[in-house]
Amino acid sequence: MKTLNLGILAHVDAGKTSLTERLLHDVGVTDQLGSVDAGSTRTDSLALERQRGITIRSAVVSFVLDDVTVNLIDTPGHPDFIAEVERVLGVLDGAVLVISAVEGIQPQTRVLMRTLRRLRIPTLIFVNKVDRAGADPERVVRAVAEKLTPTVVAMGSVAAPGTRGAHCSPYGPADLAFTDQLLDVLAGQDDRLLADWVADPSAVPYPRLRRVLAARTRRALVHPVYAGSAITGAGVDALIAGITELLPTGQGDLDAPVSGTVFAIERGPAGERIALVRLFAGTIRVRDRLRVGTADAALVTAIRIASQGADVVASSVGAGHIARLWGVTEARIGDPVGVPPERAGADRHFAPPTLETVVVPERPADRVALHAALSQLAEQDPLINLRQDDRRQEISVSLYGEVQKEVIQATLADDFGVRVTFRETSVVHVERMCGVGEAVEVIAVAPNPFLATVGLRIGPAPTGAGVRFHLGVELGSMPPAFFAAVEESVRRTLRQGLHGWEVPDCEVTMTHAGYWARQSHSHGSFDKSMSSTAGDFRNLTPLVLMAALTRARTRVHEPVHRFRLEVPGDVLGTLLPALTRLDAVPTDTIGRGTSYLVRGEIPAGRVHALERRLPALTRGEGVLETEFDSYRPVPGPSPTRPRWDNDPLDRKGYLLAVARRVGGR
Repeated sequence: MKTLNLGILAHVDAGKTSLTERLLHDVGVTDQLGSVDAGSTRTDSLALERQRGITIRSAVVSFVLDDVTVNLIDTPGHPDFIAEVERVLGVLDGAVLVISAVEGIQPQTRVLMRTLRRLRIPTLIFVNKVDRAGADPERVVRAVAEKLTPTVVAMGSVAAPGTRGAHCSPYGPADLAFTDQLLDVLAGQDDRLLADWVADPSAVPYPRLRRVLAARTRRALVHPVYAGSAITGAGVDALIAGITELLPTGQGDLDAPVSGTVFAIERGPAGERIALVRLFAGTIRVRDRLRVGTADAALVTAIRIASQGADVVASSVGAGHIARLWGVTEARIGDPVGVPPERAGADRHFAPPTLETVVVPERPADRVALHAALSQLAEQDPLINLRQDDRRQEISVSLYGEVQKEVIQATLADDFGVRVTFRETSVVHVERMCGVGEAVEVIAVAPNPFLATVGLRIGPAPTGAGVRFHLGVELGSMPPAFFAAVEESVRRTLRQGLHGWEVPDCEVTMTHAGYWARQSHSHGSFDKSMSSTAGDFRNLTPLVLMAALTRARTRVHEPVHRFRLEVPGDVLGTLLPALTRLDAVPTDTIGRGTSYLVRGEIPAGRVHALERRLPALTRGEGVLETEFDSYRPVPGPSPTRPRWDNDPLDRKGYLLAVARRVGGR
């Protein structure tokens, strides 16, 4: 049977989860329609999701349409949980982007659609809530064409929008305005279709237009727009027909080598680790030995798959499907399964979190339990980026926003019995290289206290390149374990540079290497004082690297957001000075009738302040959209992060010694 892995995406409160429930009900998976308000939805299974009425974790349910097994993935809509959406994108065959017919296009809608188009994921658009007061589906379709993608085709009409009696009628071959629009959009991308129509319009009948529409939609070149209401069910039958007709389905090669990707990690009732895997090729069976990531092959002890709305035990899972696997205890999010797939989900599609906070247990005795609990949460969301300062006995996490902080707090209390508070949220900066620096410490030469020789050269790399480690010495000059220890220490050390912030993009080359071979006394016992160990290299590498980094110098950069602000024309005079006081830099001011569109840049740390002040500045009429753009140098003195994480040595004290030595040479 063919499969379709379908994502449902939207800005928060557009009705995404309600649409998922309606689809499950209309295809016969559920007898009763779940309600977000009542906390009875199938996909929002977490207690916190039911309490707050929002989706926090992606959920997979399955049903059959004709001869296609649809694995439906409901994703979070709140921007604080964008990392959860990112992990799903790499496993989708198609998507439905939900937009409210009342609120229209919202900030998260833009972000999602840009990403879907960039990744060329075939997407249908569903304009929801046509039965709500203020609904204007025609306005929303025009806005989609203007702000999201010009290649849209409205697939039906809505009668009595904005009332409980709103109903939808799909267009057909008798609707000449629809066929003309369809021809205009498709002919603009297909010269042969246009030539055939010019030569003889009868050579382009309606069935051919539908076939071309399906082909273009499956290549993410055209985006059909449906309208309806997830609550009343209006228009949903047309959307279901569109899913089977227009989105790509397929059947992978069951006999090919196993190839898949881990896109989520869960914990079972007994605390066991469960990997959610999208399988692109091959077949996985219980008791198979499976290689996941760089870990040794692990024994698959159990498999569960989604089937007709339930999670069922299976003896095997084939290409095209999504499965939960037990036994692969070393799996991490983003790991390839078997042969790395071409469309591995490791690439970043959205910005990293730009905020962080210190998590403080209410009872000091809960520190160990807090670290264990946060470690489990970091398995499910690696961008939490858990860090521990052993000296200060503090644990910090990265965040996208304040709602995520509230969810972490509630999860720790409800699931782990650990009550916490948070320090004030601060902005995460990065350090970028100013130049190139080198340093070397030679074995048995003071002040080097370790049985190792390490020389390192560090310099800048292109933005987004990450940390690149190279060997400038012969591979056979040391045991491989020693080289591995150096690289591991380099990557760990660069999580905090000269000012305590991560150094994300740099080239590190090992220029010198040396060790003392394993030696024993005459009676055969190993003498550590005469023999180098991997620990010597792990301890020496941070010192050499920081010395090289001191010579190269770094500059602290802060995250900057692009903003787009629509305001009434008569408030512009007071708004622009307020933006300047918030360190925002307007780049465009465009008049639009009685309103203005202001675009520019603002430091991430000032976005929340702008959101708070905007209603008063614009009489509540201002509409603000922001998204991460880049990092820029911090003006004035560099802010320092006052933590040195998991450091076996007094690195801060060593930096002072390094500075004295560098200055004296």
